[in-house]
Amino acid sequence: MKQHYLACDTSASQQNTMDAIYSSPVVKSFVAGSVSGMCSTVMFQPLDLVKTRLQNPVQIACGVSPGQSAGMITVISHILRKEHVPGLWRGMTPSITRCVPGVGLYFSCLHALKSRCVPADTEPGALQAVVLGAAARTMSGVCLIPITVIKTRFESGVYHYSGVLQALGTIYRTEGVRGLCCGLVPTLFRDAPFSGLYLMFYSQAKGALPEDWTKGSLQAPANFSCGLAAGVLASVVTQPADVLKTKMQLYPDRFRDLRSVVLYVRQKYGVKGYFRGLVPRMLRRTLMAAMAWTVYEQLTRSMGLK
Repeated sequence: MKQHYLACDTSASQQNTMDAIYSSPVVKSFVAGSVSGMCSTVMFQPLDLVKTRLQNPVQIACGVSPGQSAGMITVISHILRKEHVPGLWRGMTPSITRCVPGVGLYFSCLHALKSRCVPADTEPGALQAVVLGAAARTMSGVCLIPITVIKTRFESGVYHYSGVLQALGTIYRTEGVRGLCCGLVPTLFRDAPFSGLYLMFYSQAKGALPEDWTKGSLQAPANFSCGLAAGVLASVVTQPADVLKTKMQLYPDRFRDLRSVVLYVRQKYGVKGYFRGLVPRMLRRTLMAAMAWTVYEQLTRSMGLK
């Protein structure tokens, strides 16, 4: 009988622990962020793939001469012709592997930081938003840099891995830990400022709108519109870092440090080289971030976090 009571107490304790975990605001933020990341990643993967192909200096059989650069429409036409419609979603598995937990980690880190640094029921100031967004993105970016490397290589068309695990094993055997972390610095230079600037523009834009728009029936379209504006501005500022990150992850033997890739792009393409792939990246990051924040805001409100 005593053993029966002990078993019941243990079961009840475990249940209480699980209930506490599932009711945690940080866990709820992670779940809401992961769901929003899944929706936006699947929808806008083709734009990310086209951006990566545009930034690859080797125009893979796109029908352009060596001295010319393929444009966005040319790359899309080539993919549809050679790889058909499913080819536009090449690299979907590593994208989901990276973006879904990545967005979840970002939002959960952001929620934890905001709860400690910003008074309840208030929005962060402009400088606070930059710091909070950058810090949350840095945390998630460092954790997921190996998947970022694999995602970039899958999308480029240069590497042909059979899967994420096989890619991890191959890179580790041939390039070591350095290969799994290549491009970390420009990745953080891209993602941390993007998230910081995005959160600042987003929160400031929402604060400028009438309260009836942000809390009434127009809440979702208002959030989405603010997200679009914030995404455009943040994308333009951080585009050079995205170009450098892509090249370092595709050609780790050629570019061993940030200085070498900065000089290469400047000498090869001029200043405009730092903005290659801007249009598809701006479309993808802007739409993806706007959708992710809109879905996240709606889910967190339904979960009682707001």
